[in-house]
Amino acid sequence: MENNFSYIDENLRIIRERTGEAFSKYRSPEDTVRIMAVTKTVAPEAVNHAVSLGLDLLGENRVQEYLSKKDTYEKSAEVQFIGSLQTNKVKYIIDSVSMIQSVDSLRLGETISRLAVKNNKVMDILCEVNIGGEDSKGGVSPSALNELIEQLTQLEGIRIRGLMTIPPPSESDIFLGRMQELFNKTASDKKDIVSMDILSMGMTHDYTESVKFGSTLVRIGTGLFGARDYGKK
Repeated sequence: MENNFSYIDENLRIIRERTGEAFSKYRSPEDTVRIMAVTKTVAPEAVNHAVSLGLDLLGENRVQEYLSKKDTYEKSAEVQFIGSLQTNKVKYIIDSVSMIQSVDSLRLGETISRLAVKNNKVMDILCEVNIGGEDSKGGVSPSALNELIEQLTQLEGIRIRGLMTIPPPSESDIFLGRMQELFNKTASDKKDIVSMDILSMGMTHDYTESVKFGSTLVRIGTGLFGARDYGKK
């Protein structure tokens, strides 16, 4: 019996409609906003159905789960790593993801650099910023971002493409606005050493607001696939 994934079709229709409305209202025609399907705890069959609907960007949170599913994904889909990443696990994903969005320390950057060079590739990365200063979340503080970028640009095998954040769910607009300002200022101040074109922010609860504040990539899991079993490994 075939799986019924019609709910994904409807969810994606709504996401695209709402994203399009926000884009038309707040953004310039030359801008872009990409929708990422976040696949944590989602069955590969459901992920591949989303890919068949034109979602060609997948976001992975957990190394072990990704390794167990990656060979079953449609090959046309691009995979980026968006979760907290331990340095000892970089080696397992370095050859199969196109970007690591959660770089928040020189130590992690150095590990990615070393393994990327070893694998004869340049890994695109985003610097993760803890814009709300929350102890429960990863990311470099806004005040330490400049120094981290200066350090990372000295490394071989990596290329900074922009910034990523997970703002506090309360007062989301305030923090999304601060992140937009930080992104624009950093892109301007560092234009001689890095070309930043990606601002990854916005999830199921705030993706339309994120589009308003300049996000170029929204990461949607629950809004696309429904509520997940977060106890599942």
